[in-house]
Amino acid sequence: MSLQIEEPSEGPNPQRAPYAQLGGEAAVFALVDKFYDMMDREPDFYGIRKLHAASLDGSRVKLKKFLSGWLGGPQLYVQEYGHPMLRARHLPFSIGLEERDQWLACMFSAMVELQVPEDLQAHLQKSFFGTADWMRNRGEQ
Repeated sequence: MSLQIEEPSEGPNPQRAPYAQLGGEAAVFALVDKFYDMMDREPDFYGIRKLHAASLDGSRVKLKKFLSGWLGGPQLYVQEYGHPMLRARHLPFSIGLEERDQWLACMFSAMVELQVPEDLQAHLQKSFFGTADWMRNRGEQ
């Protein structure tokens, strides 16, 4: 599964993956680094930071590889680890509305800091929300 952005048709390829829209591997990896840097230093994201190991190195590597494929680039995560099974891999962690919202706020802030174009931000925010909301595993309304 990967995301696609529809654009006006001006040639044989009317769609470009968000991976390319962001700027490829370097930009996706920079987004992940910014995301985890913010999570590690900003008190507003303590709720999700405490769900991670003391070192964020392993999480950085896995999210970089996952987002590469999820955004329409090389399937680095699948090649190394197999199917992501996101929900199953996150079941050991209590994820509710607060954790979802902190994760999203951290990712959205990282996109703003990296000056991701606003139209792409809007598209990614919607997609990230759908995935983050699906990850909730704590009964809340």
